[in-house]
Amino acid sequence: MTAVPGLVVASTGSGRGKTSVAVGLMAALSRRGLRVQAFKAGPDFLDPAHHARATGRDSHNLDTWMLSETAVRDVLARYAVHADVAVVEGAMGLYDGFSGRDETGSTAHLAKLLGLPVLLVVDARGMGRSVAALVKGFAAFDPGLCLRGVVFNQVGGEGHREILGEAMASLPEVPVLGMIPRDPGFTLPSRHLGLVDPAEVADADAWITALAGGVESGLDLDRLLDALPRRVLVEPVPKRPPEVRVRLGVARDAAFRFYYEENLRLVRQAGAEIVPFSPLSDPDLPAGLDGLYLGGGYPELHAAGLAANATMRRAVAAFADSGRPVYAECGGFMYLMDSLADASGQRFPMAGVFPFAAAMGPRFAALGYREVHTTAPTLLGPAGTVLRGHEFHYSRRVGEPAGIAAVYALSGRKGPLPGPEGFHLGNVLGSYVHLHFGSNPDAAGAFAWAMAQARVSRG
Repeated sequence: MTAVPGLVVASTGSGRGKTSVAVGLMAALSRRGLRVQAFKAGPDFLDPAHHARATGRDSHNLDTWMLSETAVRDVLARYAVHADVAVVEGAMGLYDGFSGRDETGSTAHLAKLLGLPVLLVVDARGMGRSVAALVKGFAAFDPGLCLRGVVFNQVGGEGHREILGEAMASLPEVPVLGMIPRDPGFTLPSRHLGLVDPAEVADADAWITALAGGVESGLDLDRLLDALPRRVLVEPVPKRPPEVRVRLGVARDAAFRFYYEENLRLVRQAGAEIVPFSPLSDPDLPAGLDGLYLGGGYPELHAAGLAANATMRRAVAAFADSGRPVYAECGGFMYLMDSLADASGQRFPMAGVFPFAAAMGPRFAALGYREVHTTAPTLLGPAGTVLRGHEFHYSRRVGEPAGIAAVYALSGRKGPLPGPEGFHLGNVLGSYVHLHFGSNPDAAGAFAWAMAQARVSRG
């Protein structure tokens, strides 16, 4: 058993500077020589990429709607047990989650489940004494939550700092642990799916360094660390991998980056060796693969490069036609279509496995949590397999699935969702939904088994 201090960095809403403060805190603690293990509340893929850049360690998603309470605790323990401090970045506002009716999926629910205190980030622009009313409301809304303190972001000059301090004197039970000055250098560009991936930003390290400096000068780090409880963690006992091993090709490059690390761990645990490849730059698939996993990302931004790599497109199509399992979600699903039209309307050829086209739109086509019930056997398990995940994309599928089975019965926040989804063709499964295998670990085992069966049938 190991006792590790930890906290949750939350905010009053999206766009209030939560990621900047969280990443700056991770980087500042790392500069002190601490091993910082980062986590992200909710289904986001981009924030964990910034966490990894700041800490040098993979960040992991924690979600109380997609995962069971046991699975959430296990993910925290598995990775935090080897760290000096755990920092969890929240999602949206502190109390925002799956619905407005209860706390499921919210940062507050996660913090209570994990027994971690909350540092609340408040954007103080245009506010004076009102900050005390705002903080008091957040502190009193759920008495079961441990609100350890508040940090004000976007603070003006000394006069603004003084007013904020005077206002919070009326709320001594919530200490002010820091004030971050208003600085455009602390803001990172964003695009339609959120923040820009750090791999695409030439000065991402300079941005993180600036954030670390802002946190070091604006927060009382010693006071914060001293106030953190130490959570006793027991690392889950790893299961012994099966003897039969298979090779799974995973698309990883600038176009395909969105994977839950837990998905990859569970597939490895089921006996798969992960073999990365690039649909953008590799001329062919790696040798000896038994399956493919094409995750999400930004294929629309790299459509010309994907189209230009005709040998890879043909290799992926031939692999799918061979009967070996191919699992594709969101951006990977788009890559398997006949073509992709970018935001300007220019159309590019893709792998051509599914007779659909993907067309980008000006606003999101779907957004929200999804529960999937399979209506037929797939490479993720028998009919009736249930998994949970998330959907967020700006492109739309164009074309009717004539002769292609749609095997997902989808539900969202308001119940069943209309329209076909989860397309099954041969041994290929493609969908816009990002599934979290932690919601049903048997799916990873089924995927590995499908790859092993394909290997046997090919001799």
